[in-house]
Amino acid sequence: MTGDCTVRVRFHRPPAPLAPYFTTFYITEVVVADADRVTDHLHPEWANLRIFSGDCPDSELPGQAPLTGSAANFTGPTSTALKFTVGTMRTWGVGFLPLGWARFVGQPANAHADRIYAVAEQPFLRQFAPLVAGLFGDTPDETAELARITRYFLQTLSESGEADDPRILACHGALLDPEISTVAEMAEATRLPAYTLERLCRRHFGFAPRLLLRRQRFMRSLVQYMLDPSLHWIGAIDSHYHDQAQFVRDFHRFMGMSPSEYAASPKPILHEVMRARQEFIGSAVQALHTPTSR
Repeated sequence: MTGDCTVRVRFHRPPAPLAPYFTTFYITEVVVADADRVTDHLHPEWANLRIFSGDCPDSELPGQAPLTGSAANFTGPTSTALKFTVGTMRTWGVGFLPLGWARFVGQPANAHADRIYAVAEQPFLRQFAPLVAGLFGDTPDETAELARITRYFLQTLSESGEADDPRILACHGALLDPEISTVAEMAEATRLPAYTLERLCRRHFGFAPRLLLRRQRFMRSLVQYMLDPSLHWIGAIDSHYHDQAQFVRDFHRFMGMSPSEYAASPKPILHEVMRARQEFIGSAVQALHTPTSR
């Protein structure tokens, strides 16, 4: 599970009509030496659809049986690390923003938070079956594959006549404001009653506002460290943390391990993914991606 590997990641911005709904469309190509496999961890993030060619990963979220052998996985919004083991493969990823969840999934997000599914096994994901079946051709062709993804979502969008809920973007904007650290401040910024904010966040973001704010604070700290390890953890933690002990508790909550354990663990794929994402879009992780309006 520790084989040497090479990783190539390329991110693509969705076209303007799709930009409010998705972070990026991205392809990851992994080649592992000697037919071996490698293990890594995904950080907490928004929902994702991933479609695989080659070795299908073994994926595991706490409290759920491992998912193996699936050619297309769908992960709801997460508040914990997803452990995965994979060999040589190509995978396309589609990152759903909360507004994209509301538009293209439409289920209560809290019912699918911290869950991973095989697309082929879930009735609520059957709308993605044509994309999964038709994405890859006989030979790899990144341009053609990207065009198929884009065409699928543009067509689906054109068939939907519902208006977007502006409160979702308002909530998302408040989550990304580093000055907002409490539910009361978030409610004031969004001009929503606390009970409405709670209901809306659970339905479209997957979690209560308090946990979402806590996740954002943690991810800001983790990204600081990952992009500049010379800071050490004490230099990377967000200013809203009271002390290092509070940060360590959050680390266990969101990553399932201590900061020192994480720092010492191999990151054969995630290091390159974060580097490429930061270089391409200026945001190293999906959870800190800034949404746009139509």
